[in-house]
Amino acid sequence: MAFLDKHKAIETHATLLMVLSLLVVTIGGIVQIVPLFYLENTIEKVEGMRPYTPLELAGRDIYIREGCYGCHSQMIRPMRDEVERYGHYSLAAESMYDHPFQWGSKRTGPDLARVGGRYSDEWHVDHFTYAKAVVPESVMPPYGFLANRVIDGKYIKDTMATNAMVGVPYTDAMLENAVMDFKAQVDPNGDSSGLEERYGDAAFGTPINVRNFDGRPELTEMDALIAYIQVLGTMVDFSTFTPVANR
Repeated sequence: MAFLDKHKAIETHATLLMVLSLLVVTIGGIVQIVPLFYLENTIEKVEGMRPYTPLELAGRDIYIREGCYGCHSQMIRPMRDEVERYGHYSLAAESMYDHPFQWGSKRTGPDLARVGGRYSDEWHVDHFTYAKAVVPESVMPPYGFLANRVIDGKYIKDTMATNAMVGVPYTDAMLENAVMDFKAQVDPNGDSSGLEERYGDAAFGTPINVRNFDGRPELTEMDALIAYIQVLGTMVDFSTFTPVANR
């Protein structure tokens, strides 16, 4: 009873309640934050992860611009139903070059963390043009206009440089060849050796998708968006990946 009386005194004294609440929150914050200063890195390094190519980065910006994150998350939680439906649970390393990350908190449509390579480019063109044509129950609005928006990568170097400022490891060579790499990724008959050297197997152990993504002669926003979609979840080889805790 004496304890309840003391507790009542706290609840009925606004200033005391505020001070004690602040003290509790402060202690909790210190316990969570201070250990981070003694860790070299909070993200486990995973083989295969690389920065987005210029075209993929442009596609990601289009993805964000069009609000795709509002209906699609990119975070598979380690729960049986999620793993069975979408694939291996998401790793922190898979978002290490995302600024901002695209985890999301709502799914009107399916999670996209492992969508890369799951459907053909033609399927994506049809889906973006009119989603109901391939998924009758879809409520996704049409994005066919993206195929009519020609882009030249004029500002992609600036975008990459900005990402480099916040830790994405774009090298000087990547920045200097940004526009050339941007165009090379959609030209299967052109010279993509530089793109492969900077982003491909030799550098990161990850193959690069080089092809005309939307099937049109012009380089369009549809190309960029599909290039981004097709790389999601494909950088890490989960057939050989072993979490640190199990090593």
